[in-house]
Amino acid sequence: MKDAINVQWTGDMAFQANVHGHSIVLDAGPEVGGKNKGPRPKALLMVSLAGCTAMDVISILNKMKVEVTDFVIKVDADLTDEHPKRYTAIKLTYEFTGKNLPLEKIKHAIELSQEKYCGVSATLGKSIAISYEIKLNAL
Repeated sequence: MKDAINVQWTGDMAFQANVHGHSIVLDAGPEVGGKNKGPRPKALLMVSLAGCTAMDVISILNKMKVEVTDFVIKVDADLTDEHPKRYTAIKLTYEFTGKNLPLEKIKHAIELSQEKYCGVSATLGKSIAISYEIKLNAL
């Protein structure tokens, strides 16, 4: 299997990524010559991680017949001060809202995602410490 995208320079520090028929604008902040037309590439790494595990978790919970009315993943990352500025640790906070949310099933779904299904987590986890916490909000 292979995967492919392309990224086209559009001027200044902006680029347009074409990903499976979808367009994403990337840019830098004004402090480094950008015009803030889009997110920074490093932040999209966090988006990729959160999106990957979120899709896994929702799919698994649906199979378990766990009804969730709202679901948010918040991502916090530690970044080095020196170049190359890279993430050294990432913390995911999984927040679920619903009635009678079964913590053990939710925890199992997250563990399956983190340990078996999420390719982004598997890739990043080889060089970055990834941790998580679960927050349940009852209706």
